[in-house]
Amino acid sequence: MHRMKKLIDNAGRLFVALLLCLTANSAAWGQDKQDNVIDEVVWVVGDEAILKSEVEEMRLDALYNGRKIDGDPYCVIPEELAVQKLFLHQAALDSIEVSENEVIQRVDYMMNYQINAIGSREKLEEYHNKTMSQLRETWRENAREGLRVQKMQQKLVADIKVTPAEVRRYFSGLPSDSVPYIPTQVEVQIITRQPKIPQAEIEAVKARLREFTDRINKGETSFSTLARLYSEDKESAIQGGEMRFYGRGELDPAFANVAFNLQDPNKISKIVESEYGFHIIQLVEKRGDRIKVRHILLKPQVPEEALTNACARLDSIADDIRSSKFSFEDAASILSQDKDTRNNHGLLPNPENNTSKFEMQQLPPEIAKVVNGMQIGEISKAFIMTPQRTGKEECVIVKLKSRINGHKATISEDYQRLKEIVLVNKQNEVLDKWIREKQKHTYVRINEKWRNCAFRYPGWVKE
Repeated sequence: MHRMKKLIDNAGRLFVALLLCLTANSAAWGQDKQDNVIDEVVWVVGDEAILKSEVEEMRLDALYNGRKIDGDPYCVIPEELAVQKLFLHQAALDSIEVSENEVIQRVDYMMNYQINAIGSREKLEEYHNKTMSQLRETWRENAREGLRVQKMQQKLVADIKVTPAEVRRYFSGLPSDSVPYIPTQVEVQIITRQPKIPQAEIEAVKARLREFTDRINKGETSFSTLARLYSEDKESAIQGGEMRFYGRGELDPAFANVAFNLQDPNKISKIVESEYGFHIIQLVEKRGDRIKVRHILLKPQVPEEALTNACARLDSIADDIRSSKFSFEDAASILSQDKDTRNNHGLLPNPENNTSKFEMQQLPPEIAKVVNGMQIGEISKAFIMTPQRTGKEECVIVKLKSRINGHKATISEDYQRLKEIVLVNKQNEVLDKWIREKQKHTYVRINEKWRNCAFRYPGWVKE
């Protein structure tokens, strides 16, 4: 997924990006808008129907989200849905599936996007007149289909390679006004301190988990019920605490040590502390070196005073660095509590491009806001952020290590970016060719009122 996202971000032209965006949003905003739409089948692709209500939903979504449709929406949108169905049909033939965990992650991404767009969870619920749980269920199948389309496309383009000669040929053939613009990129170092949680708060969380265990063992309720009601791991909570199959190396070490030692599905584990909080775990199934468990996660509440103290400690560290008592790099290696950067002198890695360079929108929003006004070598004041991985508030200082201002690409400085663009172009060509070939062997019927269109792929209408 990181690879596909990287290609989309860098080139911005990959056709699948549009499909995925539409799949992710097709049910998000229109669920309550179609009461007055008289439904009818407008297209049939293979044995799949495209309804007028689906098209209308997506047209309204585009209006709400500010997406410009290049052409008549009643031509563009049905064709996009038809192409998606071609990929889904092939995915079914090739037995391409997605895990429940992947679906949950996509739903979370969609939900966060919509919350940011509308302003708050409460506004989102009010807009739809639905709870967040109901909205999640609405989006689940759309997310599943979008991921299956994505995996099918990735399979079709998996073997495509790009040579240095192709990159040079592409660049030398570009008119000067078509040379890609490379946005500003930055490298950022980070030092984090987690607030000290009072022991009384930790004991309260443990007592609650022990109470849950007692209730389950006495048969008063089930593990799944308590997970749905109380677990703070929202991804697994909606599944009764059940996680996908994991290998030992994919899990927090403390969590894995306990989970992989479980033998009896009827037994509840001891309380486990991980970087996310405190858990109790129940075995679901073992398959070789992989395991599926369900768990309940509770996170101790962080007092405001603890956050204030952690930030004050970081401000003191920053002052010592500015006074040259020690370097930012040494402080990050010795004092930082961020395990992902501590061994790399605090340098943030960008998983989307496997480098340490970030475009501003790729940074965590709290960091981007601070870095935006900084000078190279400057160290920030302490601020609070909540990493998406753990969901736990922590205090942070950052140093802007480098900035490459936005510029027109050059073959020497931006070879990797140009290579990605050439790769995307080649992938587009393969996907385009595949769609045109698939059209020839797929039954398509279009309602007469919906056929007078300049389709991107003319093969839909067979004479």
